[in-house]
Amino acid sequence: MSEDVPSWDALAGQVAGLAQRVSELEERLGSGTEGPQDEEEPGDAYLVLPQLRELLRDAAHGGVLFAGSVTGPGGERVEWERSAVTDSLLGSDWPELADTLGALGQPVRLRLLQALLEGRTAVAELMELDGLGTTGQVYHHLRQLVSAGWLETVGRGRYQVPPTRLVPLLVVITAARR
Repeated sequence: MSEDVPSWDALAGQVAGLAQRVSELEERLGSGTEGPQDEEEPGDAYLVLPQLRELLRDAAHGGVLFAGSVTGPGGERVEWERSAVTDSLLGSDWPELADTLGALGQPVRLRLLQALLEGRTAVAELMELDGLGTTGQVYHHLRQLVSAGWLETVGRGRYQVPPTRLVPLLVVITAARR
């Protein structure tokens, strides 16, 4: 691995350390206390940025880190993280991501994903929602989401967001909020 890019082991260790710090802060502050949101100036209240800066100190243009630890609709715990150096991202083929991102560009598809994350897995349950269109239209949207990797089939007429896509989907939704 290149010297200017932190190893996955180093990042994993840092994220584990951050998770421990978050747990300790939650214990001290109470788990219902919200931290800073949408601050324009990063300060001491941020848990990840100072350590990310240190990890990326030799990366000319920095990088990004996304991580999450969530409970899926079936009660399973899903933990995920991904990091990338900015230069690597800028040097990649963005147009090849169009289908994956484009699949999320329909309000009906976003509503389907939201309903699935709320625990509805059967097409019959999804059809109870208002404004989704006909059964054929719903299946069309589901097929597009499966093709893009945002959904998988788990039986006849049943779908779920794959555990490996749960946190990434929530990251995209979070990033899209203004």
